[in-house]
Amino acid sequence: MRETELWRRLEHHLGAPYARVWADQTVLADLEGRTVIEALASGVNAQRVWRAVWAFLELPASER
Repeated sequence: MRETELWRRLEHHLGAPYARVWADQTVLADLEGRTVIEALASGVNAQRVWRAVWAFLELPASER
């Protein structure tokens, strides 16, 4: 997964205006206590980030 796809999915589920704010402020345990933006900046693969987001938001299996 590319980062652009990750952002597209975040915007789909959270809304375009809120997705970046959420990604900057929400700390995810599955990302070792980092936010989405911190994880991406430190080189974490976008697919791994999405899986952490998917679990945190309790999205349906079809969205994984």
